[in-house]
Amino acid sequence: MIKKLIIPFLALLCTISCSRDNEFSNGSSDYNHTRPVGASANDLLSNNRYNSLLIEIQYMPGYAPNSQAVDHLKNFLSTFLRKDGGITVIQREIPGTSSSTLSADDIRQIENTNRTVFTNGSTLAINILYTNGKYSGNSNTLGIAYRNTSIALFGKTIQENSGGFGQTSRTKLEATVLEHELGHLMGLVNLGSPMQTDHKDSSNGNHCNNQNCLMYYASETTDILGFIINGNVPQLDNNCKADLKANGGK
Repeated sequence: MIKKLIIPFLALLCTISCSRDNEFSNGSSDYNHTRPVGASANDLLSNNRYNSLLIEIQYMPGYAPNSQAVDHLKNFLSTFLRKDGGITVIQREIPGTSSSTLSADDIRQIENTNRTVFTNGSTLAINILYTNGKYSGNSNTLGIAYRNTSIALFGKTIQENSGGFGQTSRTKLEATVLEHELGHLMGLVNLGSPMQTDHKDSSNGNHCNNQNCLMYYASETTDILGFIINGNVPQLDNNCKADLKANGGK
């Protein structure tokens, strides 16, 4: 969910990044995990500074990740990231929230309290949060990318719109949202991975103008349901692939 977050929160993130650095340090790393979305795109894509990736998935009770969706995500990342040291995913349950809706600031505070995995040595770290609340900005939102190494999925909204009679499978919907939001961390579209050809959807923020591409804006809201009910998880189009490759990816 980049369009609505990147402008209003950019100044805020720049203002508070120094004060929050200590909250995101494991004592042996000075990596700044509070920068804007896309700021770590080259670190994520290339093998230059970090040759391995560690992903911590934190989930609230009742909203554990779909195992097949996580496998799909690992295959997706292996396709585009240069990480000779490998990609590792760990999962951990955290306390749920009593609120039925969560703002972007609420989500940042949850991460501040619960995140345990940080960039260290040659390993870059990413945090993925599965919440039990809906997004306060738009109840149809399925996921958001809100920091340079952080995304959140709204588990309740995903579960309500998948896996039932006449609905798309949970694996397919969850994998779509996971990969779309990770695409933003990888710098798409024009968020840290410069466009090789102009393909930004000017009406919908940092998204691709190809409705068949994973980075089309609909992939992070329930608007995607009509696209994937009978199809597969959307793929990156050639323009998005070219951007990633030019910024150090495969």
